[in-house]
Amino acid sequence: MTTNANSHAEVSVSQIQAAREIVYRTLSPSPLLDYPLLNAELGARLWLKHENHLPTGAFKIRGGLNFMHHFAASPTHHGVITATRGNHGQSVALAAQIYDVPATIVVPFGNNPEKNAAIRAFGARLIEHGRDFDEAREKVEELSAAENLRYLHSANEPHLINGVGTYALEILETLAKRGETADAVFVPIGLGSGLCGVITAFRALSPQTKIYGVQAEGAPSVYLSWRAGHIIETKDAHTFADGVATRVPAQLTFDIIQQGVDEIVLVSESEIIRAIRLLWRTTHNLAEGAGAVATAAALKLRERLQKQNVVCVFTGANLDSQSITTIFN
Repeated sequence: MTTNANSHAEVSVSQIQAAREIVYRTLSPSPLLDYPLLNAELGARLWLKHENHLPTGAFKIRGGLNFMHHFAASPTHHGVITATRGNHGQSVALAAQIYDVPATIVVPFGNNPEKNAAIRAFGARLIEHGRDFDEAREKVEELSAAENLRYLHSANEPHLINGVGTYALEILETLAKRGETADAVFVPIGLGSGLCGVITAFRALSPQTKIYGVQAEGAPSVYLSWRAGHIIETKDAHTFADGVATRVPAQLTFDIIQQGVDEIVLVSESEIIRAIRLLWRTTHNLAEGAGAVATAAALKLRERLQKQNVVCVFTGANLDSQSITTIFN
């Protein structure tokens, strides 16, 4: 059980189960599917958890809905504000629109223009500031105090983790209905809310499953922190996979990851690109960089995964048009 003094909530299986009622007012469970060509490539049965099929094209909306439900029931500020590279911002913007809460989203300069457009389309105020996510986050802290806005961190929020953790319950229940269990599950790490939801659910309900977190080689802050046993910040985050391009780990999620992950795997830019191409060829689903890193890691470790039941979380599909042209050229 993990608590956060800011929100007075906990991360737990019971809270994830409670979040489902809230999340399912807006969403339906996402598919968990396997594909013959992808299985053949891995040499194992590879199940994809298709969070790319959700309304914002990514898993984050689950956490946004759960958080905004609780905030709207007892508002403490004039609205909410957050920093994002895109998917979290879209989640907050849409959830705020649904619950009629004013939302401000801060993105770094040069952010994915199509994600920016989607955030604005959901009715949020969008501000561009800084060279990367972490500099945008610093601007959020400034505006939060100046405008009496609730700073909604993209990871240090139990309601977010419990909300996104609903996909972990769906994985377990879908496999159980088919008489299956997961030998391994691979989850991308930006700041780790998704991985923490998986850890919380799987450690309680499927403790035998090996849990892998995945980061990009050019943005390894959580990997380095996990290896060292304490938070390590990096000077840069060099990866086109913007959903995992973070330099500063979050304390709440890091604590859960350190206690519950079996291994963190790093994948290169070329391995991510190969995974995007493979997912398109074998499943006809378009993955953004962060959405493909789990599959990239499973392919990297394929020798140890032979004949196992492997789940890869396909976290998002919000790849901008320019990147699509580059990757598939």
